[in-house]
Amino acid sequence: MTDSHSLTQDLDTPRRRGRPRRDPADAEARTRLIRSGLIHLTERGYSAIGVDEVLRHSGVPKGSFYHYFPSKEAFGLALVDAYHAYFVEMLDGALTDTSLPPLDRMCLFIDRASEGMARHGYRRGCLVGNLGQEMSALPESFRARLIAVFDDWQERTARCLELAREQGQIAATSDPAALAQFFWIGWEGAILRAKLEQGPAPIHAFTDLFFKLLEGEPNR
Repeated sequence: MTDSHSLTQDLDTPRRRGRPRRDPADAEARTRLIRSGLIHLTERGYSAIGVDEVLRHSGVPKGSFYHYFPSKEAFGLALVDAYHAYFVEMLDGALTDTSLPPLDRMCLFIDRASEGMARHGYRRGCLVGNLGQEMSALPESFRARLIAVFDDWQERTARCLELAREQGQIAATSDPAALAQFFWIGWEGAILRAKLEQGPAPIHAFTDLFFKLLEGEPNR
């Protein structure tokens, strides 16, 4: 997984004219740190892990961490960006699938996300949701970043629900933005409960009710 942050420059390296070359070993080590961080944060959360633990798991030398990230806070924010990029790829892969009606696209996303949790024995939840639960113990810089991620997911979902309204799958009086917000509030709670119970029942309970809500809206 990758994110949008560039590598910090090694001050011991002489400056060259033109575009600086990125050492492939640097990029690979940074990717290992990101991957390890994502695993730990989706399973246990930000407060429960230390930099040394991530370094041991990633196999990156202990003295190298601050070459890539100036602080644990910067590392955590980079993990949010990396998870967001990964998740948007999965979300858009379902919600923009023009071979399916809009509500079937939402079902496809739900199925894929549920399969991902099952594949890891329901040990890993949503990194963004996990961090939201920890917000009182996190640096304040996380708040706006996490809200922006949720807003982006909601906007993408609202566009799919707008198509569902245009195609008559949901009532013409429906509010796609409100439904998308309701979906993500409920979905994050369902994911948290599924991780707690180590099973899919909470996901099924929420999504079944969500689609029944759509079907039962007036004027459909």
